[in-house]
Amino acid sequence: MNQIELIKQNQIKLNKKYKFLIEQAYNFRQTDHALSDISEYKAIQLLSKLNKLKYLSREHSQPTI
Repeated sequence: MNQIELIKQNQIKLNKKYKFLIEQAYNFRQTDHALSDISEYKAIQLLSKLNKLKYLSREHSQPTI
């Protein structure tokens, strides 16, 4: 497996977890504000990781000059 495939797989896994956390934060918004905030914070951290992986995958896919 090359690096780009590993990055893509990791992106897919993190994206699923991100969507779950965002949905969880939304569902907790009306009942438990603290849990909603925690889920949203974790989702923001995952989004940061996803952006880094997106940058890495873009960097590897560009041809070198």
